[in-house]
Amino acid sequence: MKLAARHALATAITIAFATTSAVCAAGKGDGGFSHKSNLQFERIASLPVFLNTDVGLETVAEILDASKDGRTLVYTDSPTGNIGFIDITDPANPVADGVVAMGGEPTSVAVVRRYALVAVNTSMDYVNTSGRLNVVDMGSRATVATIGLGGQPDSVAVSPDGRYAAVVIENERDEELGDGGLPQLPSGFLVIVDLKGHPSKWRTRTVDLSGLVDVAPEDAEPEYADINKNNIAAVTLQENNHLVFVDLRNGRVVNHYSLGTVDLDQVDTVEDDVIRLTGSLLDVPREPDAVTWIDEEHVVTANEGDWLGGSRGFTVFDMHSSTPVYDSDNTYEHVAVRHGHYPESRSENKGSEPEGVEHARYGANDFLFVGSERGNFVAVYQLRKSEEEPEFVQLLPTMNGPEGLKAIPNRDLFIATSEGDDAAEGLRASVSIYKLQKGTASYPTIVSDDAPDGTPIPWSALSALVADKGDADTLYTVHDSYYKEPKLYTVDVSDAPARITSATTLSNCGACDYDLEGIAQRADGSFWLASEGNASRDNLIIKTAADGTVSQEVALPASVQVLKTNNGFEGVAVVGAGDNEQVYVAFKREWKNDPAGFVRIGRYTPATGDWAFYYYPLDAVESPAGGWIGLSELTYLGDDRFAVIERDNQRGLDAAVKRLYTFSVAGLTPEPQGGVFPVLTKGHRFDLLPGLQAPQGWVQDKAEGLAVTRKGEVYMVTDNDGVDDSTGETQFQHLGNRGSVFGQ
Repeated sequence: MKLAARHALATAITIAFATTSAVCAAGKGDGGFSHKSNLQFERIASLPVFLNTDVGLETVAEILDASKDGRTLVYTDSPTGNIGFIDITDPANPVADGVVAMGGEPTSVAVVRRYALVAVNTSMDYVNTSGRLNVVDMGSRATVATIGLGGQPDSVAVSPDGRYAAVVIENERDEELGDGGLPQLPSGFLVIVDLKGHPSKWRTRTVDLSGLVDVAPEDAEPEYADINKNNIAAVTLQENNHLVFVDLRNGRVVNHYSLGTVDLDQVDTVEDDVIRLTGSLLDVPREPDAVTWIDEEHVVTANEGDWLGGSRGFTVFDMHSSTPVYDSDNTYEHVAVRHGHYPESRSENKGSEPEGVEHARYGANDFLFVGSERGNFVAVYQLRKSEEEPEFVQLLPTMNGPEGLKAIPNRDLFIATSEGDDAAEGLRASVSIYKLQKGTASYPTIVSDDAPDGTPIPWSALSALVADKGDADTLYTVHDSYYKEPKLYTVDVSDAPARITSATTLSNCGACDYDLEGIAQRADGSFWLASEGNASRDNLIIKTAADGTVSQEVALPASVQVLKTNNGFEGVAVVGAGDNEQVYVAFKREWKNDPAGFVRIGRYTPATGDWAFYYYPLDAVESPAGGWIGLSELTYLGDDRFAVIERDNQRGLDAAVKRLYTFSVAGLTPEPQGGVFPVLTKGHRFDLLPGLQAPQGWVQDKAEGLAVTRKGEVYMVTDNDGVDDSTGETQFQHLGNRGSVFGQ
């Protein structure tokens, strides 16, 4: 790929993604991109790595590699001190294949021939550093050699010809010492391992990397290495914002340079619980983590950032020049925003935080993969000789904290590992497997068009859904209290993925302290919204004009409010109009004094201001892992008939109850507080769980929105919790026609 003739300055380049938003807005339904290839990666399996040990242990899958035939994966698991193996002979059905203890903290792994080269940190502290390279026979799983490294290792790379290994000795700094900055000795360096003969005969050479940089010349802090076909290792010095090229044949530094800074516009720089693409950052050091060669002359850096910077994207460099050939500028952040994966809670830090990068050629197609540690995704780009910049192809959803990226072109596979493991939150570190195939990938399921300023419409944490009464292709949704400034979103479902075409901020509501969990359209096109209460916030139904102007807030009677818990309104539906209008709300779980297993369906009559209630019987089955079951949506189907989503609060392998039920209020009269509430009779109509399992990822717990269009098409959406303690994945699914979903 001849990149040298391309534009010299990153600021002069606009990648293809930035120019394709108009295509998306024009109704192409392609998720904000228009690539020329009909090939995309589809997730075909996910495997939580606790299956290799014990469900009660904290486990991670950090760095990985694959056997030469691409049928066995090996990954590092730092908390357990193991390396783990996964059999992907059938990649759609991966099998946990055991672990091997390393006698220390495994930090990286690379495979050469039949051996897994495992970097093991054995340091006592940040000053007294040590480590070794364990050479593990992939067949017998025996450690056949150990090689002293003289410091704390972080990254291992093997040359394409199998002659050399490059081990990055980081000797990382103590972030809690002083201001956490550099220098902090001892300095790091590079160890070259000559892979000649049996591992017991392998020898090492050391390359001094100190004295090359301007930031802290006495403390190199190398981070990551990758090797090209000419046996040149590209080594990132992350905290020093530097890149070094080492000829492994003679151990000489052949070039090195600072990676410079970038100016970013139209990014979110303030953690204020609102995604605002209006900020600017000046002179931000790139501070790269991973690096990958894309040909023999050019590398790509993932600019994660550390103590001084992080430019929220990636850069293409020529090994002979410090002038960037290409920089992604703000577009990587915009990819995250457009797909609902932007981590707003990281806005004052490093945003989406690109950390991993991988390149591979699949047949005639060159793909670049850039992993977002905080956004929980991998952005895929295609590199073309005829194009001047990488072309965005698709976003792959991952588990939390994607760390290791591995392309296996000979099997058309791509693998991503995750190091985020939080059993209490129902999130487990996993290995995700994707396959390159023809056609359009099933993810994303919903994206956003551009706002008037040309940036993508920010969205996430979708918590309710309703269909427009007049337009069968238009739905409306809202976000919950994860974000301030409650908004109404318009969704176009005329093509897949669905597209958010506009966002309207609610007004005339003071601080607008709402937790919107329900939306229903009135006969005149305005809305009733349901806001869930908590200890300090009342449960409210809110009358709102189509332009977002709030005209009325309605609370429950005082006699009911005193019974509230933190699980209140979760859905709203409207029946009738004018004096005959009635508003129904679903309560998530039992309130004080409610019988166990029975939740309220409330009815409010605007003409009289009266509230009355029914009881809805929840499923009696127990949710796994100590979970609870409640309601999360209420949708009017006509003829006194309603649909609800009944779900547990479990995700992943523990998810069990994600169901649609219907009930009728015909012939039943609700009672005010103090009366005997009539019990509704429900019918099971549809199981959402198979559809939530179908994407082959981590099953989402919060199925929260349900809508039926005027043509009878049924849609469901999940709430991704703003990518906080969540995978960030949103499933917006077309369930079918109402006849097949709810019966006649």
